[in-house]
Amino acid sequence: MSDSQRFPVAAHALAYLAHKDAYDAARACPSAILAASVPTNPVVIRRVTALLSKAGLIATRPGASGGSWLLRQPQDIRLDEVLKAVNGCAHLGSPPQGAKGCPIGEHIPRQVAKVLTLADQAASESLSKITIADLLAEKSTALDGLEPHPACTEAIRAAGAVAA
Repeated sequence: MSDSQRFPVAAHALAYLAHKDAYDAARACPSAILAASVPTNPVVIRRVTALLSKAGLIATRPGASGGSWLLRQPQDIRLDEVLKAVNGCAHLGSPPQGAKGCPIGEHIPRQVAKVLTLADQAASESLSKITIADLLAEKSTALDGLEPHPACTEAIRAAGAVAA
């Protein structure tokens, strides 16, 4: 799975677990069920849930009777935590090393790395105001006035959703 898909898949999985009231092992949701909701492959879900588990947002149990469940209520899971759990804005890439002896090649990677830090900070600041509960709400003040990202409109259309 590409880095750019980790955050949307993670947010979707957490929202699905909340929707299904999966708050303990008895209500664990198998990766195949989560994968069908996204839709994606269960292996993709297991990779993302491993990251979410490592971050302490969910717990998982392997095996045929396994699955994932939330460790916190959806209103207590901020999207900046989700972004950090799946390695931040890594999908923006990392600067190439640059050519030794070239003044630009030696200077620009360090500067681009600073810009990536700025992007991570801006994303984290914005996402810290939004929770999984906001994603589930039909109307959320945290999302009022926002339009779907232009790159996402095809996915929304394909899912049959109507942008509100």
